[in-house]
Amino acid sequence: MRNSSIDGGIAPRVELRDVNMRYFSREGETEALKGISFSVAAGEFVAIIGQSGCGKSTLLSLVSGILKPTGGTVLVDGKAVTGPSRKVAYMLQQDYLFEWRTILENAVLGAEIQGADMDKARARAKELLTKYGLGQFLFHLPRQLSGGMRQRVALARTLCTEPDVVLLDEPFSALDSQTRLALADEVTEILRRERKTAILVTHDIGEAISMAERVIVLSRRPGQIKSEHAIRFGSCGSGVRLTTFAARNAPEFNGYFNTLWQELEVHVEG
Repeated sequence: MRNSSIDGGIAPRVELRDVNMRYFSREGETEALKGISFSVAAGEFVAIIGQSGCGKSTLLSLVSGILKPTGGTVLVDGKAVTGPSRKVAYMLQQDYLFEWRTILENAVLGAEIQGADMDKARARAKELLTKYGLGQFLFHLPRQLSGGMRQRVALARTLCTEPDVVLLDEPFSALDSQTRLALADEVTEILRRERKTAILVTHDIGEAISMAERVIVLSRRPGQIKSEHAIRFGSCGSGVRLTTFAARNAPEFNGYFNTLWQELEVHVEG
């Protein structure tokens, strides 16, 4: 298992220290997360899995600065997160493209909201969209694209602001299984090539194993870290990662899958 604390004296890109999260309403208090501590190294890809309602998406909201913890500290590059930052970008389950804006205009939306240099942002967006096979669709509207193509636009919008950390909240859940598998492969390759630090939240165990270098399992609410698993494939050379398709066919895949499945089953039975 990879140590989730500071690696080799280098400060992690993302770190959570004894983080707690409670929600308060007229009906009472709900404890969503309890005592969460882990870190993510620069360039690392980590997946978080757990039963529905265990606080997975809440964790991403805390890292992004959308929410503030009721206890503990969230840090990015060693600095406490006090609100949304250009360092962190969020890719959600739905693409949330504006139907009246062209693909290019949608891709630069984040940069526009941040008040960035729009000439630079448009050039970056064109570069990304072209890389993702959408160069000929720059001036099309979202309704003219397939679901997978729309998610590529959402990814381009996410990366157009040049964040260091990319948060992925079940970004493929609305897609059919074939498109989901293909896009997961593409997105993983893109994030590795761009050398982004990524945190994926998913219900799909196979997706977590094939995309991530480390999988964190959360318990039922209040979410606590049940276990962490470094994902390594013997057929993969040092410093080289398999594609998601190759990972699913690797001999180690079923072992990881069964281990994680059993841990999630314990949560259901317990």
